Amino acid sequence: MPGMVLFGRRWAIASDDLVFPGFFELSLRVVWWIGILTLYLMHRGKLDCTGGTLLSSYLIVLLVLLAVIICTVSAIVCVSMKGTICNPGPRKSMSKLLYFRLALFLPEMVWASLGAAWIADDVQCDRTVVSGIIATVIISWIIIVSTVVTIIIVFDPLGGKMAPYPSSGPNHLDSHDSSQLLNSLKTAATSVWETRIKFLCCCVGKDDHTRVAFSSTAELFSTYFSDTDLVPSDIAAGLTLLHQQQDSIRNGQELDGVIGHSPGRPQEADLDAELANCHHYMQFAAAAYGWPLYIYQNPFTGLCKIGGDCCRSRTTEYDLVGGDQLHCHFGSILHTTGLQYRDFIHISFHDKVYELPFLVALDHRKESVVVAVRGTMSLQDILTDLSAENETLNLECGVQDCSAHKGISQAARYVYQRLVNDGILSQAFSIAPEYRLVVVGHSLGAGAAALLAIMLRSSYPQIRCYAFSPPRGLLSKSLYEYSKNFIVSLVLGKDVIPRLSVTNLEDLKKRILRVIAHCNKPKYQILLYGCWYELFGGSPDNFPTELDGGAQGDLTQPLLGEQSLLTHGSPTYSFSSDSPLESPTKYPPLYPPGRIIHLEEEGASGRFWRSAAQYSARWSHESQFSKILIGPKMLTDHMPHVLMKALDSVVSDRAGSVFCPARGSSNVDVV
Repeated sequence: MPGMVLFGRRWAIASDDLVFPGFFELSLRVVWWIGILTLYLMHRGKLDCTGGTLLSSYLIVLLVLLAVIICTVSAIVCVSMKGTICNPGPRKSMSKLLYFRLALFLPEMVWASLGAAWIADDVQCDRTVVSGIIATVIISWIIIVSTVVTIIIVFDPLGGKMAPYPSSGPNHLDSHDSSQLLNSLKTAATSVWETRIKFLCCCVGKDDHTRVAFSSTAELFSTYFSDTDLVPSDIAAGLTLLHQQQDSIRNGQELDGVIGHSPGRPQEADLDAELANCHHYMQFAAAAYGWPLYIYQNPFTGLCKIGGDCCRSRTTEYDLVGGDQLHCHFGSILHTTGLQYRDFIHISFHDKVYELPFLVALDHRKESVVVAVRGTMSLQDILTDLSAENETLNLECGVQDCSAHKGISQAARYVYQRLVNDGILSQAFSIAPEYRLVVVGHSLGAGAAALLAIMLRSSYPQIRCYAFSPPRGLLSKSLYEYSKNFIVSLVLGKDVIPRLSVTNLEDLKKRILRVIAHCNKPKYQILLYGCWYELFGGSPDNFPTELDGGAQGDLTQPLLGEQSLLTHGSPTYSFSSDSPLESPTKYPPLYPPGRIIHLEEEGASGRFWRSAAQYSARWSHESQFSKILIGPKMLTDHMPHVLMKALDSVVSDRAGSVFCPARGSSNVDVV
């Protein structure tokens, strides 16, 4: 960091990013040079064929060219290893080396073309020599094509606008000019991100909801990424350092300054009852994903079990509505829930932006009508997730400031309209009028289920909602407090989604800037040790930074080195506070739904191959999810099948540890 400026524009690569690719190319070039030298020395007496003299000259020039390239790449690697992320001064010669290295591609392309032409002439020379030339030509063109692809990847469409302000940003301009430049940069960034998103989601469609989602997502990304001079490897290094810092704090029993309290017996009874409910209803949330999750969970037997349902036509007395391969989905839903086909009122796999698949079923075991909303499974769902603006809701709940995540609230409104306007709930309760309404979902489906429950509560006062791994950035503070009466959320380990909001992402960006600004190690060492730490563990204190010696107070201001960490001043930034950043008005702080049960992994955090993890359950406050935690399981803990296994383990362990019934009654209904 910052991004290198070459040919008058900024690129999405830093001068300390060339250690690993340079070392790889250097190793390949050295082996290649040795091979050509060996070929020439061992077969130079056999070059008496037609064109042999020209071939001898070709190999000699190739050896010289490779030697020059090896020396140049060696210099690039050595220079790239110098300095630190925020101190690129020792690497100031990198641009000249890269210009020279890029210039060497011209003779290399010419020589590769000559070699290809020589091979095309079908010269009758020694077979080993011909094979060596063929290998040389192939390797040359592979490297050239790989370089072109790399250039395309690291090309920054905004580089031409940002290059004139590599160090101080536009802060040296007067306020009017600075404001104009910032608006110009933001407009350009939004346009670039919208183009990227439209390209990636070209198959989604072009209806009004999709166009709105494209614009919302582009504005979110441009707002988040436009004020820092970070390249992708800087983010990776920052996340690595944050993980080690986080583990070091945890080892000192100071994680977030939160002190746990042992719950009393009524709370324990309440927890056991709600865990039993979560364990039961999680199967409905998983079933809403249909056959993809079922096949993933049962890779060897799943297809055999539901294969017949994919081809067999099944008629029911209920209105089963859905998209393609409904019967494959239906078969997996039957196997996951254990219900009969006649227990389902409605199944919809209609999937568009702001419109989620859902199912409605009669659960006779718990005497409930269950509405399960599917989580993220498509590009349309991702666009719904990323429409993260705040939207005011018109609810009949007597709560001030009824606002929520725009994309999820619109998805919940769609399901609400289908349930109420299409008479789906009326049909369900006409069959089982004494049953209770329960709404469940996982991930995006959990957020939609929570908002759906809030919308339905005025009509169904006894409604319950179980939100599995819901997003944090969902409800306003007042709606969060209101939802505690009838919503329970379940979070596993370090799952990133229940900690994910625009506010927390801004806080994560601030922490990344802080930790890399105060690290005194080069980036390649950070990444190497980080890979070792993630795979094999170790002591987080073995990687010192300039903060050693208790200088935590230094974090109140960023260490700028020779280049600024920020491309320009950001109104969302304040380095004088450890509290979460104040987000723009469009993205105020939002909270997760309901009361939260946290399943925490006992002991040291496991690595990828550890499967026999033990978990403990406890009630947690939303403040414990106010920061994104970094770890190897921050993504896997969100997967529904992982959550189901953890729930199985916790419920069985708690059931086995109870030898006598607790006195007093629980204050929760087992529904």
